[in-house]
Amino acid sequence: MKMTEENSPEMSNITIDDVNALIKKKDEIEEQIKAYFDVLEDQGVGIEGPLVDAEGYPRADVNLYQIRTARHNISCLQNDHKAIMAEIEEALHKLHACEKAKRDQNQAETSEEPMEQEVTLPPPFARVDTVTEGSPASAAGLRVGDEVIEFGSVNTKNFQNLQNIASVVQHSEGKALRVGVIRSGQKVQMTLTPQRWSGRGLLGCNILPVQR
Repeated sequence: MKMTEENSPEMSNITIDDVNALIKKKDEIEEQIKAYFDVLEDQGVGIEGPLVDAEGYPRADVNLYQIRTARHNISCLQNDHKAIMAEIEEALHKLHACEKAKRDQNQAETSEEPMEQEVTLPPPFARVDTVTEGSPASAAGLRVGDEVIEFGSVNTKNFQNLQNIASVVQHSEGKALRVGVIRSGQKVQMTLTPQRWSGRGLLGCNILPVQR
């Protein structure tokens, strides 16, 4: 009935499944203990009731072998229960420590992400000079000072002049365009749909090329 190293999960790589397996074993031990206590209760002697009569002779009104076996097994199972409770406590401690380490690592990676983005952002090829209120550009979230790194199919690598952007706009009326800009050192993605509105053109903004 004693727990062996072969039956115990590897504590260095503890998982929630390992903890649940230990809890299941604990429940099984508790069920066995209860079953043996039920045997003693049926015999009317309990865990410490006397097995001899007033004259010192073995009692004939109870099953002595069954009682002694139940008491012995209860003692062994209680030791097993104590041991597995200690294992569960240690496993939970290590599991919580592992989860905390993972959370700390994720937070560290999240805090490092803006710095990584700043280093790897492509150079802008255009800058937003004006944005008219109520225009498609304004509705998309474009702001004055945004540095453009992507405008539909136009990007830093293939941009030649503003005619590239004008051509994309003319052929994309009513169609959503993916626009990427640099704002305050961070990359911002938005969707801009060129369309007719109360003002001039299809965008409602002015874009200037960036000297490279």
